[in-house]
Amino acid sequence: MSVTIISRAAWGATPWDHDPSSDGPAHVALPQRSEFYIHYDGAHHITRTGYAIPRAIEAEHLGNGWAGIGYSFVVSQAGEIFEGRGWTRQGAHCPGHNISGLGVQIAIGGDQEPSAKALAACRALYDEACRKTGRTLAKRGHKDGFATLCPGSKLYAWVKAGMPAKGYQAAPAPSGSAIPGGSVARYKVTLGGLEYGYGAYGDQVTDVGRALVKKGFGRHYASGPGPRWTDADTLNYSDYQKSLGFEGTAPHQDADGIPGESSLRELLGNLPSKASAPAKPPAFPGRKYFKPGAANRFVTQLGHQLVAKGYGDHYRSGPGPHWSEADRQNVAAFQRAHKALAGDPDGYPGPLTWQLLVS
Repeated sequence: MSVTIISRAAWGATPWDHDPSSDGPAHVALPQRSEFYIHYDGAHHITRTGYAIPRAIEAEHLGNGWAGIGYSFVVSQAGEIFEGRGWTRQGAHCPGHNISGLGVQIAIGGDQEPSAKALAACRALYDEACRKTGRTLAKRGHKDGFATLCPGSKLYAWVKAGMPAKGYQAAPAPSGSAIPGGSVARYKVTLGGLEYGYGAYGDQVTDVGRALVKKGFGRHYASGPGPRWTDADTLNYSDYQKSLGFEGTAPHQDADGIPGESSLRELLGNLPSKASAPAKPPAFPGRKYFKPGAANRFVTQLGHQLVAKGYGDHYRSGPGPHWSEADRQNVAAFQRAHKALAGDPDGYPGPLTWQLLVS
């Protein structure tokens, strides 16, 4: 079976601030890997699809204060394989086994049935791991390394049965995620005091993406332009540059997808400057501040933002420092109204909900 892995850049992962490590070196040589751990998401069925799956996990793990998504890979019910920490970065999935073991989450929860495509994709990933390490890795469930219910009864039984594949092929990457030629420009430039290119963040990135879509250069987006510059932005911008007559798509050539002053001015009609850019929203304080019994200034700040954006219908006496059911219902209404959050509108803010509210 062939293995197609959707890269962190393709699904829009936050670039590493530093190499993650928890109980040893940040990077692990492949020959050190001897175990292959299977995980699930927890108690509830997972309804998210596509790129929303790794993005939601990343948001939760960043909210835990981790360096980023803790699993080596994530497998969806459609058979998509998303890169997390990949083959060599140390995981954060099973204490004591983050160096010896690769960790893979199959995105289901509770008593949810894993799809045949998900199981086949995970088995194909296991076979690839054995090939890369040059050994037969031990098949493990999370509970084999740590006292937990994970990966649930259905996945654990599958692991103990030897992870049968049933002949299904892993699903290909979603349309538009492939990188022509196997390389893409991953550097940044500063124009008018604002950053553009891989990893750049801000409203200026969203503005470029929307302008590209408006001009018909949005085919590489899977979920629309956003404030974080990914490979999809680079590929779309490269298409736009080629339409202007620029040539050469290799990094640092004229049509490599990284804006220059002339092409950016042509696209937007002007050259934005830092003075006109809004301030970056305050960082998400953490989930512990938004739960029953919590009382703090962040609850008040959240409430005022909900009211300002038109989501305060459940308040009877206005926002206050004490987390209430009214806060939760207002947050849920806000989440349902935003496509990026609608997959799990539970009313409890995470990093993305906070970012969209306070921006």
